Amino acid sequence: MSQDFIAAIKMLASEKNISEEQIFDAISSALITAYRKDYGNKDQDIEVDFLGHSIESATIYVIKEVVDDIEDEDIEVSLAEAKKIQKDVEIGDEIRIDVTPVGYGRIATQSAKQVILQRLQEAEKDSLYRLFKDKEDSVLFAVVNRVEGTHIDLSLDKHTVSLRPRHQIPGENYYSGKRISIYLDKVKQTPKGPQLSISRTHKNLIRGLLEREIPEIASEDVVIDNIARDPGVRSKVAVSSETEGIDAVGACVGQKGMRINTITDELAGERIDLVEYHENPEIFIKRSLQPADIAHVVIINDKEGLDGNGRRIKKRAAVFVEESERAMAVGKRGQNIRLATDLTGFELDMYNIEELELFMEKLMNLKGGK
Repeated sequence: MSQDFIAAIKMLASEKNISEEQIFDAISSALITAYRKDYGNKDQDIEVDFLGHSIESATIYVIKEVVDDIEDEDIEVSLAEAKKIQKDVEIGDEIRIDVTPVGYGRIATQSAKQVILQRLQEAEKDSLYRLFKDKEDSVLFAVVNRVEGTHIDLSLDKHTVSLRPRHQIPGENYYSGKRISIYLDKVKQTPKGPQLSISRTHKNLIRGLLEREIPEIASEDVVIDNIARDPGVRSKVAVSSETEGIDAVGACVGQKGMRINTITDELAGERIDLVEYHENPEIFIKRSLQPADIAHVVIINDKEGLDGNGRRIKKRAAVFVEESERAMAVGKRGQNIRLATDLTGFELDMYNIEELELFMEKLMNLKGGK
């Protein structure tokens, strides 16, 4: 095969990110399809050899069984005819017979052009799917290609993907050439090729950024226990460490806040509250509602499940605060208590500290009446 032809195959394989073997398979399949359409039938076993210096010189072979009595000329050949091709052939053997029509190279190339293109497109889609499937559930770098209103196209590993409006950080300024981090949630194979679900609002974007920026998390000396997020505004991240000498929150904040500020900058200024996780839910809830000072927490129910009527029961706790701390505990438009609820997994009811005694009496009566 000519060096020019081989070079063209290598270049195509490199550009399309597919193997040379896939390209040759596509070409062979296209030529076989074209031959079957014009000369053969679907029951024939057909092979292609590239014996010359180009696709046009491809040789078409039909594989036939050597028999005494021919019942189907498309798949069988007599011993006498077979010996003209291969002298030592015997009954029951299979033999390759050159059936390349005169001038077939030019016709086959024209007929196969569309099939080759289709097979290459399919191979490219499969290769692209495998490439991104291996990167599923990870944080990747992307570059903004085009911005038209809320429609944003990104370049991801030389491929164009769309960042849908609901996955864009509210208020973030996107412009062509901007380098951003995205979370690759899921990759699905479709007839049009792989469909990538990417996001700037998913809470796992924060998880991935923390793993990337903080060595103690990458080494698992610090563990991310949970994340609650209001994209572009505020997030709460529960962290812990069982490694002696490591302050989980301090490791994430970094010297003068450099580590966490790097992540905040990546997220368009989103504030990140780091909370030290605790197995005791009362302590964890108090910490999750910081910077508010929580006076007392009462766990009403610490298990999820279904009641006798099949209704879902959620974990629930009562939070008691001084009146002066109430607004901070609830947060602007309820953000602080909502994030704390997501972080701890407890539905949180807010009360003034003066209500604690009466609340406990009612709770004891309620439990005593069961």
